[in-house]
Amino acid sequence: MKVLIVGSGGREHALAWKMGQSDLVTEIIAAPGNVGIASEPKCRVISTSAEDVDGILRLAEHEKVGLVVVGPEAPLVAGLSDKLRVAGFKVFGPSKDAALLEGSKAFTRNILKKYNVPAPEFEVFDRADDAEKFVRSVPMPVVVKADGLAAGKGVFVCKNSEEALEALRSIMKERTFGKAGDRVVVEECLDGEEASFIAITDGDTVLALASSQ
Repeated sequence: MKVLIVGSGGREHALAWKMGQSDLVTEIIAAPGNVGIASEPKCRVISTSAEDVDGILRLAEHEKVGLVVVGPEAPLVAGLSDKLRVAGFKVFGPSKDAALLEGSKAFTRNILKKYNVPAPEFEVFDRADDAEKFVRSVPMPVVVKADGLAAGKGVFVCKNSEEALEALRSIMKERTFGKAGDRVVVEECLDGEEASFIAITDGDTVLALASSQ
């Protein structure tokens, strides 16, 4: 089977390295990939942007791939998995609606609240003035987050209101993270060690992976 891996980071390199060990996989194409992926057995890279949804679809059709694995969040939020599935491809990656859990921190916080999943107390703002008024009125520390995708850089742990106000200026007024800063989440700061707990699901069965940092 020929596999298309979408993305160019270390995550995609790890996927290519491991999938290349399978006897079921005859070739791996990475778009756009990187020089490390290109050096792996069975792998070649093609310089199609991971965020070019139509370009990835055309590539999958041209190469007649049997499976597409989507690594980055942005093309998932843009609906790449949905478009590929409609075209008949098998895809490892959530739908556009499911990817909102990663694409919008406000959406995720509201889902957790709706289903009583333990989470920090939070408020969501789409006006900088309202957010600034709020951070002046609550105990510190707080965490200020750009709502959208910001390449892992849109989160500020603020020890005092001055730091919180500066974070809000950076996100909402200076537009450091572009459209990701159209809204912000201001939430309670929790102490402790951070870890990621990831599970794979097909909608019915859930497979938990090891926690990671």
